Amino acid sequence: MATRDPMPNRVFRLDKETWEAYGAACEEKGISRSDDLRMYIKREVTAHKKRQRDEAAAQNAASTD
Repeated sequence: MATRDPMPNRVFRLDKETWEAYGAACEEKGISRSDDLRMYIKREVTAHKKRQRDEAAAQNAASTD
């Protein structure tokens, strides 16, 4: 049985000028574009989950009043 790739490729569209500038910015930081994008996405997901938890806690608090 073949093993599955835990991180399959994703495709998105971005103009060449922005992609190249982003590459230069990442190179200056010493990180690949892929690693930088993964970190950004994970931060966004974490923040989204926190907002959901906070909203649920606020709703629970309001319903017990």
